Amino acid sequence: MRRIDVHGPELRFAAAHFTTFGGQCEPLHGHNYAVSLRLEGELTADSWLFDFVELRRIVAALCQELDHTFLLPTENPHLAVKRAQGHYEISFGDRRYVIPESEVRALPIDNSTAERLAEWLGGRLAGELRSRGAANLSHLTVTVEEAPGQSASFTLPLPLDTTPPGSVEHGTRNK
Repeated sequence: MRRIDVHGPELRFAAAHFTTFGGQCEPLHGHNYAVSLRLEGELTADSWLFDFVELRRIVAALCQELDHTFLLPTENPHLAVKRAQGHYEISFGDRRYVIPESEVRALPIDNSTAERLAEWLGGRLAGELRSRGAANLSHLTVTVEEAPGQSASFTLPLPLDTTPPGSVEHGTRNK
């Protein structure tokens, strides 16, 4: 098993958010998030796990999607969310926010915690890696740091071979 890690200044984004917890909602605030990534798997025939440059490009593009936006967890049961006339209206109790749609990243998560952001990024990255044919990878770990010294990680298994067992491509024949 091999692994590669990427991190660095181009794998960052600044975003506003708030989280809900225990019947409360924290005040609207922002973070300068940093993203790092670990890939694990077997070497390709060319003796590499994945192209570092391409991996950085993929992760940087995802960071750009989130940069300078409000992160809206659309599946949060404690928020009332309405979308109309180019704006999102978000309510929690007596608090109400109206934010232009162009400044919102509506994410299919239940809370905009570092844990859920790492999971969302992991899902997006796994899709990108699969679309590039990276069948040699076994695990992807995404870490989201929301402030120095505090981060959350999510590890996602990636199948080494997505060809169904028993097929000729898998190395065996149907009997």
